[in-house]
Amino acid sequence: MGLVEVQENGNGNGDGISEIPLGTKTKYIKMTSDPVEEDEVLQSRKYETKKYIFACAVFASLNSVLLGYDVGVMSGAIIFIQEDLKISEVQQEVLVGILSIISLLGSLAGGKTSDAIGRKWTIGLAAVIFQTGGAVMALAPSFKVLMIGRLMAGVGIGFGVMIAPVYIAEISPAIARGSLTSFPEIFINFGILLGYISNYAFSRLPSHINWRIMLGVGLIPSLVIAIALFVIPESPRWLVVQNRIEEARAVLLKINESEKEAEEKLQEIQVAAGSANADKYEPKAVWKEILCPTPPVRRMLITGCGIQCFQQITGIDTTVYYSPTIFKNAGITGNSELLAATVAVGFTKTLFILIAIFLIDKLGRKPLLYASTIGMTVCLFSLSLSLAFLSHAKVGIALAILAVCGNVASFSVGLGPICWVLSSEIFPLRLRAQASALGAVGSRVSSGAISMSFLSVSRAITVAGTFFVFGIVSCCAVAFVHYCVPETRGKTLEEIEVLFKDEDDLQESEVEMGDVERLMQKS
Repeated sequence: MGLVEVQENGNGNGDGISEIPLGTKTKYIKMTSDPVEEDEVLQSRKYETKKYIFACAVFASLNSVLLGYDVGVMSGAIIFIQEDLKISEVQQEVLVGILSIISLLGSLAGGKTSDAIGRKWTIGLAAVIFQTGGAVMALAPSFKVLMIGRLMAGVGIGFGVMIAPVYIAEISPAIARGSLTSFPEIFINFGILLGYISNYAFSRLPSHINWRIMLGVGLIPSLVIAIALFVIPESPRWLVVQNRIEEARAVLLKINESEKEAEEKLQEIQVAAGSANADKYEPKAVWKEILCPTPPVRRMLITGCGIQCFQQITGIDTTVYYSPTIFKNAGITGNSELLAATVAVGFTKTLFILIAIFLIDKLGRKPLLYASTIGMTVCLFSLSLSLAFLSHAKVGIALAILAVCGNVASFSVGLGPICWVLSSEIFPLRLRAQASALGAVGSRVSSGAISMSFLSVSRAITVAGTFFVFGIVSCCAVAFVHYCVPETRGKTLEEIEVLFKDEDDLQESEVEMGDVERLMQKS
């Protein structure tokens, strides 16, 4: 008999049987079986492994739907909140931008929390906090209560945007890490699209009801996350840091294609975590190493935090939050028409993020970043010129819509997803959670500052002038990509560290790799 399948914990009989763990099943192959049958089993295992990792990445990214939905829905809900609660323009700016500012607290706390309770349960904590804040916002009788809910939701989003890319990077194989780690950005875009559709669908209801329903619908993904926590495993790298080696091995057997590959990866992680040389990092606090970095860590921080800031200061959140304002300035009148135009923006953004997923591990990070930042620069200058010289003309309206869609398309094909990929993969394991949290803080502060000042700045220098400034910043982003961002496609997380090291650091790395080889020989 060539192949016998038994349930997990089952016992095989006879000699010459090798065991291949596969999720919840165990497969046995006789050494004398047909090579064709063995190949079929291996191919089946590869398929099951990929499917399992894909499911983990999807579930871990669900928090990003909450952020995207909030961004999209608030662009339309703010119109009706202003009508219902009679808030001022400054209050509108604060309401829109405070979520990004306050989310830095969640991002900062998220790094330490995920190191303490694990990546998986930090994802769950993020959902609980956001759900509580969302419920308060939907039921808010006044601007003050609305702000309290907004603050709570911001903390939850801060946790979510920080932890999802880190978790996915730590469970993904190098060959697919770029695609999988960009899942949070896909779900952000999907959430934005849902928010735009929700705006349009409920816009004809009375203004004291419609915005509450718009915000309340955003609670649904949180319920799915509760179920997801019983499906996804803990990060094997976090388990190794906690010295829970057997649990880490069990997870690695699920997410690698062979037992040998899982054991090799476990040895690499142990060395990277300092398990093989525990005295090296124990005395040195993580934040001390971040605040007083070595040259390689400094380069990592410049790349990781810099790309996070450029993602926001090029004005993408203002394009999304205030797209009705932009189109109104271009000459579109009527709330329904404005919201319908934003739906087109949402579809464009979602479509191009899906395109990025297929290209990120084939073309690499850097080519897509070049295409993205150059495309954004052209579109931002085009939008500025259309608003300045062709406002309220049919050709001006068409050019404005085309420029906005082109801007979000360029962002989504490169800077949007790759920002999170880079910030989650370039830092060494001992610093990854805290350094990624610091990058997320830079992103959220930049987003909040831009969102909270957009209306005031636009009134001072016009909407056209504001987007001209964004165009200049986007030019600087092109230069930053050229000089500060390395190509990380196809490299393991441990290999990426080498890209930021100088010659002296590389000699030290060779010693550590010798430790890996000795460990493997002993095993």
